[in-house]
Amino acid sequence: MWAYFLLPSLVFWPALNERPKSPLKSFKGDCNLYWFFVAFCFCLFIGWRHEVGGDWISYLGHVAELTGEKLIDVHFARDPAYALLNWFGANIFGGVYFANLASAFIFTYGLFLFCKNMPRPWLAISVSIPYLVTVVAMGYTRQGVAIGLAMIAMTKLLGKVNVWEFIFWIALAATFHKSAVILIPIALLAKSRRRWLTLLMVGITAPLLFFLLLQESLDGLIHGYIDAEYASSGAGIRVAMNAVPGIFFLIFRNKFSLSHSVRVFWSWISILAILFIIILLMSPSSTAVDRIALYWIPLQIFVWSHFPDVFGKKGKRNSMWVGAVLVYGLSVMTVWLFFAQHSFAWLPYQFYPWIWFWQ
Repeated sequence: MWAYFLLPSLVFWPALNERPKSPLKSFKGDCNLYWFFVAFCFCLFIGWRHEVGGDWISYLGHVAELTGEKLIDVHFARDPAYALLNWFGANIFGGVYFANLASAFIFTYGLFLFCKNMPRPWLAISVSIPYLVTVVAMGYTRQGVAIGLAMIAMTKLLGKVNVWEFIFWIALAATFHKSAVILIPIALLAKSRRRWLTLLMVGITAPLLFFLLLQESLDGLIHGYIDAEYASSGAGIRVAMNAVPGIFFLIFRNKFSLSHSVRVFWSWISILAILFIIILLMSPSSTAVDRIALYWIPLQIFVWSHFPDVFGKKGKRNSMWVGAVLVYGLSVMTVWLFFAQHSFAWLPYQFYPWIWFWQ
């Protein structure tokens, strides 16, 4: 269990000692090499896990199904990009560990790029560890990659808006997990000079992606999530973890150092995060709501990485407030590891090279 606290230990000290950067300046940091070193550690820790996560057996099955198959014969209708990684692992090199490592690289790149755009990049990384990294990236591999790509997409709506790039990254995310298609309309939340052009692009690409990626599996998704009325234990808590920072932002948004367009964007994201509570209460399937709400986890990273500067002094370390966020994150991780219904599937953490060496 204690292995899961290795990642927080890498970022706590930099988080406590960093000063907030200007929204107009890129992250330089005092230790660029250390930034890349930590990203490398995240990638290995996530990607080379062994028998970790509730769907581990299923992922082994995905690779086994493709063993011996010719690439031209592979059925790519379901999550084609992830199927390609599995095919490569099954027939070329690495098995499930290649697929996991490649997925971890994509997720980590998206996470660190998104956090690099926050005022306190190290604090943003620390906020992501308890649930997004530990549970999602290491338990829901396909959707973890999709969220990583969605975070890249979100950076295209902050600052100079580039809707085409946003749509490209969301489309790529949908090739790993089809549910990412639901994020396409978010482009409308960004304030752009040519709103009509954004509306036109969304109106064209959303139906196109739907027919290309979702049409064949729509009946199965409806039956699996809605008709079967699947329930996710802890869905209410996870939705609340998005809603609370959403409420916080809406109350204190004028204290956030943001441009008007960025403030409007995150205001809408916050409102949607709160609406998920109502949707959860009304939906016959908490699992469906729970899975979609995972795409709103970046809101937690955004809000809590700004938290010290909302209550503290502008431009200062505000170590006390940073410490409060770090303690909150540690508390979330500890509670989940000890009390979550399915946390046993994450315990103990096993590192594949270590297991391979001693076999």
